[in-house]
Amino acid sequence: MKEKLVIFDLDGTILDTLEDLKISVNSALVKNGYPEHTIEEVRTYVGNGIRMLIHRAVPEGTDAAAEDKVHRDFRAHYDAHCTEHTAPYDGIPELLRALRKEGILTAVLSNKADHAVHTLCDAMFPGLFDVVRGECEGIPRKPTPDAVYAILEELQIAREDAVYVGDSDVDIMTAQNAGLSCISVAWGFRTAAFLQEHGAAEILSSPDALRKRLLL
Repeated sequence: MKEKLVIFDLDGTILDTLEDLKISVNSALVKNGYPEHTIEEVRTYVGNGIRMLIHRAVPEGTDAAAEDKVHRDFRAHYDAHCTEHTAPYDGIPELLRALRKEGILTAVLSNKADHAVHTLCDAMFPGLFDVVRGECEGIPRKPTPDAVYAILEELQIAREDAVYVGDSDVDIMTAQNAGLSCISVAWGFRTAAFLQEHGAAEILSSPDALRKRLLL
């Protein structure tokens, strides 16, 4: 039986956001006198929210006030430039349209700031999601299951009728904690080997493979 709801992670799953994240991280670091990072370094820092991204990016031992300043500078730069180099992975818009045509509900759940998640989804996937959620005050971020539960409640879908799709260990843990099945994708910010090492039950290598898994 097809799932009634597919919940997608954002960064590294449906959108390639890495270049814009790297540019904004380095802009904030340089502004505060810290060294820049390569795109591969930034790739390893993402997945646990912006606060953790900045904590990993600043030099070890940076005090809290200085880290907060880098965080604010990152947010200001990213808010203004988050769509400049970001694009959907090939085949993702078509997949989303196909899901909706079949009557399958779609949602996004990200650890990125909620306003940035809405900005990106509105720009890249207008009208293709029933629910869009980023990190919000008062709701613990992934891998806690709270936001997943909120989406299930809002859409009136039982957990056994939903599947979570993501590209990281955080997504695997989120699905496990919420009691959802999980599809891990290997085209994003983590390799298939990494996902397997972190307990992925199902790994797909392309959006076309994901489409076949969800629709055929």
